[in-house]
Amino acid sequence: MLSSRTMNTYSSRPVVLCLSGHDPSGGAGLQADIEALLAQGCHAAPAVTALTVQDSVNVQDFRVLDRAWVLAQAHAVIADLPVAAVKLGMLGSVEMVDTVLEIMQALPGVPLVCDPVLRAGGGGALGKDEVGYAMRERLLPLATIATPNLPEARILAELPNGSADECAEKLLPYVQHLLITGGHGDEAEVHNRLYSRDGSRHSFSCQRLPGSYHGSGCTLASTLAGRLALGEHLASAVESALAYTWRTLRDAEQLGHGQFIPRRLPLDFCS
Repeated sequence: MLSSRTMNTYSSRPVVLCLSGHDPSGGAGLQADIEALLAQGCHAAPAVTALTVQDSVNVQDFRVLDRAWVLAQAHAVIADLPVAAVKLGMLGSVEMVDTVLEIMQALPGVPLVCDPVLRAGGGGALGKDEVGYAMRERLLPLATIATPNLPEARILAELPNGSADECAEKLLPYVQHLLITGGHGDEAEVHNRLYSRDGSRHSFSCQRLPGSYHGSGCTLASTLAGRLALGEHLASAVESALAYTWRTLRDAEQLGHGQFIPRRLPLDFCS
């Protein structure tokens, strides 16, 4: 008979509900969320929003799940687990944006990290541009923070050649905090910029790494959601998430024929 002393009935790890797509290569999407949150000491509750056909090179196709299935997954988690934060990844359709709005009605006051996944790392589209518009108009006002890279920020702001500052000026009326990540130019250092509606700004720079990475945005957003779930102050949580993400990229591996896969867990994690 199993002793009750070996059973951990109550967990102290905060739960993060992840609404993201599935990437069969394991580089991005829900697997990235799960690994990054485990590394923060959090428990990931993954609800699948979309299925994709992709590898480390690019995305070939995707299918958004039925709205009822996504709602059922999320409500099952919410009814059972104390959700401390929510991380949004790939939504893929305007209908899924509305689905997330309904889910968040059951989680008032819970931090929401919105990673507006509109393009795969290889450049393939993961939703039409009207999805970005719907996210900006309907989801960003609910979000604690959005974490677009500069190309995604340009889509959301409808500024095809806009700078990070110009995109932030356009987007801050919609979202309380905005982290626009760099690394898409040829600069020697990567500059990540945190903008807040109260006018405060923080800039975080890091060494540019030689390579292209699959799942870096998912890693950053899920890590940030985990840090907020742990109770860390937003600016500090952003700094922690950026530092962790950079280390996963520094230690990344080229497992396939395309981009490098971040190493989000140490080799001895399960030993």
